[in-house]
Amino acid sequence: MVLLLTVSAIVLVSGAAQLLSLDRLLASRDWLRGFVEGGYWRALVSAYCLYVGAVVVSVPATLILTMICGFLFGIVPGALTAVCAATTGAAIVFTIGRGPGADLLRRAGGTRLAGLAEGFRRDAFGYIAFLRLLPLFPFWMTNLAPAAFGVKLRVFVLATFLGLLPGAVVYATTGAGIEDVVAAHETAKAACLAAGEGGCDTALTLRTLVTPRMVAGLGMLAVFALVSLLLGRRAKHR
Repeated sequence: MVLLLTVSAIVLVSGAAQLLSLDRLLASRDWLRGFVEGGYWRALVSAYCLYVGAVVVSVPATLILTMICGFLFGIVPGALTAVCAATTGAAIVFTIGRGPGADLLRRAGGTRLAGLAEGFRRDAFGYIAFLRLLPLFPFWMTNLAPAAFGVKLRVFVLATFLGLLPGAVVYATTGAGIEDVVAAHETAKAACLAAGEGGCDTALTLRTLVTPRMVAGLGMLAVFALVSLLLGRRAKHR
């Protein structure tokens, strides 16, 4: 646990996490394409290992990494690579959390985690899947909390995989369409310059790609999961 926290702190303080950004992706997309063309499976394994490492050390870059996977490998292979890597990294943190991390989290969380604990005890699978669909808490917390409250590893892995899959497909689809977005942006910039207008160098931001429709879709999926969970509990109670 100390080693994990130390590595995480070093990565965040050093600024290495800034290498995983949308600007870096846009600036390096030609190089990334060449890397994939030079060896597809090598690139796939490299992306998988990088994603696992980012999850283990809690680098807040899973969204951009999923977009990169979609950009490099396509929607389905990219989404599956991202989900498998995220699940693997989450399982590693979960395994660490089953040891000394469990006592540490329970003491640090106090009453704030009481609601989470009750949810995990009643329906661990549904609760984890819902938290993956709608990330109300930091990813590292939803990796450690189930371990602290005695959730089984196989339940955690399956719920994490299924809960992350819809969002991964959405973000991988966004990543796969980056070239189209960049082309449209460059066309608009050229038209802006031809018209002599100002502000033509406005950078393409993540907000441009994460549309309200995408967020609404994830929200509806999360609501569906919550309603299913509540109906299942009611049926079980009856």
